[in-house]
Amino acid sequence: MGQIEWAMWANEQALAAGLSECGEGSGEAPLSLTPPCSAAGVLVCLLEYPRSKRKKGSTMERCGQKYLTAVVKVFGPLTRNYYIRAILHAALAVPAGFLLSTILGTVCLGIASGIYLLAAVRGEEWRPIEQKPRERPHVGDTIKQPPSNPPPRPPADARKKQPVEVGG
Repeated sequence: MGQIEWAMWANEQALAAGLSECGEGSGEAPLSLTPPCSAAGVLVCLLEYPRSKRKKGSTMERCGQKYLTAVVKVFGPLTRNYYIRAILHAALAVPAGFLLSTILGTVCLGIASGIYLLAAVRGEEWRPIEQKPRERPHVGDTIKQPPSNPPPRPPADARKKQPVEVGG
């Protein structure tokens, strides 16, 4: 078995937390805390939507991920380093923990923060999924070369013509 890539688990957990934070916070929460919690959820979703490239194997890219990948790449080491992500998620979980309506997102964000810290300790970092440019086939490459050796032939005895039977 290969080594577990903890950042992939943290990414899924943090995205779920961000979606939970975006949808919550509109119930019995005081108006002073609702917009910041929703804004924190949107920030987490934007940061976590692009998946990281796996070390081995293939990675399924999310729909429309390439646009947010470009945004995340602009911030460089701030978004690539998992220590920073762990601290950011832990800091965003603190104010949301005071609201009963955002407690699910807070718990998920705290778990994601712990998993990101584990991933950072193990030396993982975010790498963008970049598509390889497809090369057009050259006309000369599509035409195969003729064989250089003749095809195998049966022995000389078998090559002699057999007398044709006259039908009766």
